[in-house]
Parts: sequence; C-alpha cells; structure tokens
Amino acid sequence: MNFDPAVAAQEALARAYAHDSLGDAQSDIEEAEETFSSETGLEAKRAYETLIAIGENLPQAKAFQEFLIFITWQQVTEETIPRYFQKGVQLTEQFLARFGSQIQGTDLYERIVAIRQSFRRGLGDRIESMQDEYDRDAFHGGD
Repeated sequence: MNFDPAVAAQEALARAYAHDSLGDAQSDIEEAEETFSSETGLEAKRAYETLIAIGENLPQAKAFQEFLIFITWQQVTEETIPRYFQKGVQLTEQFLARFGSQIQGTDLYERIVAIRQSFRRGLGDRIESMQDEYDRDAFHGGD
C-alpha cells in the first residue's frame, strides 16, 4: 500500500460526519472512535468492535464504511490474528459490491483494492495484481 491507513481513516471519518446520514449513531461513533484512537489493548479492541457493530446498521454510509476498512487495518497491526484479516476482506468486498461502480477509476478505488489485497495476503492468499504480473514479466538487469 502506498498510503497511510490511519490518515485515510481520519479523512474518511471526517467525510462521514459531513456527508453520511449517521443519525443517532453519531455520538456513539464519536465516543468509540475517541477511545479507539487514544487507547490500546482491550479498550481499543472494544471500541473497534463497537464501531464495527454500528457499521452493520449503516451499510449505505459510504465514508463510514471506508473508515471501518481502514481502522480494521489498524486493528490488524495491533493484534495480528486471522479474524481481523477476514473482517478486512469482508468489509472490502462489501464496499466494492455496494460502491465500486461509483468509485471505479478513483484513488479511493485503488486504495480499497490495495488494502483488500493486503488483507488477503495476511490470510495466505496469493492474489496476483497487475503489478505482480508486470514485475514477473519485466526485464531485469541485463535481460
């Protein structure tokens, strides 16, 4: 990935507050995100789980769903277990199914595809990207 998921998460959350219809969940999101961003360990994990649960009730909140993808990567770096990689794959697949046609050809689309690939690789899946194919086929050194 050629971007910082933590920065991308904060940008997505700002867009969610400005453009998504978060309704009554906004105050719960603000509280959980504050804990997630400022704590570690069990408190951060609980806040992450709260944010994921809120997201299940806001499937059309595009920026918030994007935020959840990026914080899932942060959770992976905090606790590298298959469950978080699996959650990341699930979130990215759902996001692309819902919003992919709207964002195709954008930086956001490229970021979501890149992070999905990283989640899959974390599970041991070998996903061939165009870059992988190019790297294999490119001439190296004195070829």
